[in-house]
Amino acid sequence: MNEKHYDVVVIGGGPAGLAAALSASEQGAARVLVIERDRELGGILQQCIHNGFGLHRFDTELTGPGYAERYIKMVKATPSIDVLLDTMVVDLMPDKTVLAINSVEGLQKITCPAIVLAMGCRERTRGAIRIPGTRPAGVLTAGAAQRMVNMEGYIPGKKVVILGSGDIGLIMARRMTLEGAKVLAVFEIMPHSSGLTRNVVQCLEDFNIPLHLSHTVTAIHGRERITGLTYAAVDENLRPLPGTEKYLACDCLLLSVGLIPENELSREIGLNMDALTGGPVVNQERETSLPGFFAAGNVVHVHDLVDFVSEEGDIAGRFAAHLAQGQTNVGAQEFSVTPGHGVRTVVPQKIKIDVKDPGTAKLYLRVAEPQRKITLSVSSGGMTLLEKRFPVAKPGEMIVLELDASQLEKVVGDVIVEIKR
Repeated sequence: MNEKHYDVVVIGGGPAGLAAALSASEQGAARVLVIERDRELGGILQQCIHNGFGLHRFDTELTGPGYAERYIKMVKATPSIDVLLDTMVVDLMPDKTVLAINSVEGLQKITCPAIVLAMGCRERTRGAIRIPGTRPAGVLTAGAAQRMVNMEGYIPGKKVVILGSGDIGLIMARRMTLEGAKVLAVFEIMPHSSGLTRNVVQCLEDFNIPLHLSHTVTAIHGRERITGLTYAAVDENLRPLPGTEKYLACDCLLLSVGLIPENELSREIGLNMDALTGGPVVNQERETSLPGFFAAGNVVHVHDLVDFVSEEGDIAGRFAAHLAQGQTNVGAQEFSVTPGHGVRTVVPQKIKIDVKDPGTAKLYLRVAEPQRKITLSVSSGGMTLLEKRFPVAKPGEMIVLELDASQLEKVVGDVIVEIKR
């Protein structure tokens, strides 16, 4: 077995992993390794050929591959970063030993003082939402269809229905239309879209594609290939309403019903997990409950913008490099961050504060339901640390609040983030 040692090992070569590797190298890590199971770096960005990436990060509008290319070039130009492609991590151990395998070097044992988890997320499938009916061809996730159309050059159907209004589903509604297919409808079980407002406008409204809120698919029909489906309205408990069922003929159903952080390795080493985000519990340095393990990007919580993913990768890589060089805040206090009234999730779930140098902390949060003219409040021990007004807040759009050193100095107990009543 080949044995190697690195200062920082990054698992995943998507936007979070690339940003983490660059950040770790910039912070003094002498040897950084990126392990990617695909045949090329970039992760999901390689199949996202639409624009809208990089507005925050590079102050310009890029396609997904264009955004990835910038990071890939920077990684390749950094001598201290090694990359293993077509390589699968088969085992991860709490002592920070990584077992990885590929067809060229075989099984490899890699040791290091710091690991960054950047495995991204996967799509929720038909089995996860239990749609009744037969199991014909033509039913697939929106992301699988995106790869099929944009990278493989195949179109999965001509009369398309999309279930779920996540961003990938909305973008594929536009993509399928541009490829000559007819998108008959988009059904969303919630009373509001789960994607970005700009995608609803640019991908549905601009192409006259109907969006049916509070509707879901209740049955799939067809033997060899899907021939149609039954859809129905749902009540306030998201249950189909009897008598509202209708039949719609189609030859393709795309599912955009949510993303799940890819955390099999995280669970394998016993990290504390957040039931709401589906990712590991982290502090503002993106360190998990197990010292030396950091996490960033969609493996922590699902993002709406890749710019935020890269920002998290920067943070994780920076502090992973610090730990690898023996720089740790031994005397720092850690406090919990919890969502309060009207807020569904907050990341990080912990804040570590060193009284000598409190630093800063960015809170990434999502509201529970769409609201207008709200005030978000961050408090600790009954004392308000920060209040900020927002004209509109939607569950599909991430909100970022930043606490500076003067505000963190006032933290005396658990931090609560909520919509002010």
